Amino acid sequence: MPAAPRRTHQAAPPREDVLAAAMATIAERGLDGLTMAGLGREVGMSSGHLLYYFRTKDELLLQTLEWSERRLGAERGALLARPGTARERLDAYLDLYLPVGHRDPHWTLWLEVWGRSRNADDDARGRQAAIEGVWHRDLVALLAEGISRGEFRPVDAERFAARLRALLDGFSIHVTVGIPGAGREQVLAQAAEFLDETLTRSPA
Repeated sequence: MPAAPRRTHQAAPPREDVLAAAMATIAERGLDGLTMAGLGREVGMSSGHLLYYFRTKDELLLQTLEWSERRLGAERGALLARPGTARERLDAYLDLYLPVGHRDPHWTLWLEVWGRSRNADDDARGRQAAIEGVWHRDLVALLAEGISRGEFRPVDAERFAARLRALLDGFSIHVTVGIPGAGREQVLAQAAEFLDETLTRSPA
């Protein structure tokens, strides 16, 4: 009697491969194109297998955002460590913060996660706050450095950072959804003008 064929176990791809595939799908086809079934086909897993690892699509989206933010965090750390003036590094911070253009995949994902946060649990909201917190802390430190060097006016760094990020978030939404007259270059110019008027020039 012939021996029964041995069952082979196909190992699941590394979690980072799944998250990278999810982000690539958002970049290529938008959030509507990201389904558990479709993502499973991309990485060689069933939708049920994906749900085993991520539980819900909300969790998949949040983990994909966290993965993308880790990559941006490495870029942000490198630019903040550059030599040069605080203003030069602040301009680089803004350049990294703002979307690359209409339907920027990272910002598209952020908007979706923000929208879903109304029904999120405390853990998910805390993780979103942690992502925003590192951007805020780095900005406060950069502002404080510029103030100590005399490059910036002596503003309250915490309050100024909160207001600047609120401004950038509003601009970023406009760029991502494609509001007419709110292209990336226009928004960068307006942000730079705001900094000139409020931070680097003495008030009249």
